Amino acid sequence: MEPVEINAGEYYLRAFRSDDRIDDVPVLAEAFADAETKRYMPRLTADGAPSAETFVLLMTDGWEKDYRWSWAVCESVTAEVMAGIVIHNVDHHLGSAEVMCWSQPKHRGKGVLPAALNSVLGWVYGAMDVHRVTYRHAVSNTASQRVAEKCGFTLEGRLREEAMVDDQREDQLLWSRLASDPFPEQLR
Repeated sequence: MEPVEINAGEYYLRAFRSDDRIDDVPVLAEAFADAETKRYMPRLTADGAPSAETFVLLMTDGWEKDYRWSWAVCESVTAEVMAGIVIHNVDHHLGSAEVMCWSQPKHRGKGVLPAALNSVLGWVYGAMDVHRVTYRHAVSNTASQRVAEKCGFTLEGRLREEAMVDDQREDQLLWSRLASDPFPEQLR
């Protein structure tokens, strides 16, 4: 499958790249080096630039083989990468998937992720016939909880000691949103 680009108003969503025209590795390495990102996504951020390079390769492979879809969320005028969204664990038979996302440190708390993620979910439900998307995060990650709430996810439960945060086991919250759920009227 070819990567899908999404126009989300103030934001332009495109595939992660590392080629002669666009190289997302430095901006990803910067995000992966951030203390909060490392805290909540330790497997993704293990070793800086090599992790960023591997990430771009994995995201490209996901599009090519149609099992993972991902976007760099860019400012529509400057093309600055502000955030990232990955739809993974795609099960075409069940019509299910899971979302993972993060913001660049200087763009946190500005509503970038909820706006972009709602646009991605519109595509996932409409174009890809996915029925159920789950979202999970560590209990202490209140920013992720706000994204889930703003995107119309419903809290389903608590996964005991599912996450590692600061080298300690922590519960995760599990949310879901169905294609049949009402679209969030406004971002709070």
